[in-house]
Amino acid sequence: MAVLNVNLTRIESINMKKSLKTAQKGHKLLKDKLDELIKKILELVKKNQELRKQTDEMLKSTYQNFRLAKAVIGESYMEEALIIPRKSVSVEIGETSVMSVKIPKFYFQEKECEIENKALYGFAYTTSELDRAIESFAEVSEKLLELAQNEKAIELISAEIEKTRRRVNAIENVTIPNYKDTIKYIGLKLSEDERASTSRLMKIKEMLIK
Repeated sequence: MAVLNVNLTRIESINMKKSLKTAQKGHKLLKDKLDELIKKILELVKKNQELRKQTDEMLKSTYQNFRLAKAVIGESYMEEALIIPRKSVSVEIGETSVMSVKIPKFYFQEKECEIENKALYGFAYTTSELDRAIESFAEVSEKLLELAQNEKAIELISAEIEKTRRRVNAIENVTIPNYKDTIKYIGLKLSEDERASTSRLMKIKEMLIK
């Protein structure tokens, strides 16, 4: 029996009962949150498997397109065609929330580069093979960003699951039993005091009668 260090009074017993109800309510809310988090992470893991498969296939296709373009126009011509970028790309980070867990959300931001000759790419030596390669590279980049976002969500939600599970276990195995044991102990002591008081009163009554 784990009894808390409290005053052994009826008022304290009432307070302990209120605390017990609060702990039980908190335990239920945390348990519900834990169940939802586990459900969510299972969805994310399934999605992650699909994204990895799609990304692998797209990467293979992209590499094949670049190899084909290189074979058709030659390595030096392809480097010359790609040496000056037409666009700059950056990653913006937003935020979303899943069961109070803040999850980063990634976005591509594209900006046209300011160049004097906008016809530098695509006309002299390039072919449709290189166009397809660049297009597939842009598509796989977006898929990789989505994969990174999904894996970060899994990491953060996993940490929240572990944190929530520890809190659920602490309330279930420590806090609630301590409150129950304390309430029971206070009740026993109050009953003992009441019986002792009744016994004293009876003895006093007998003495008065005599």
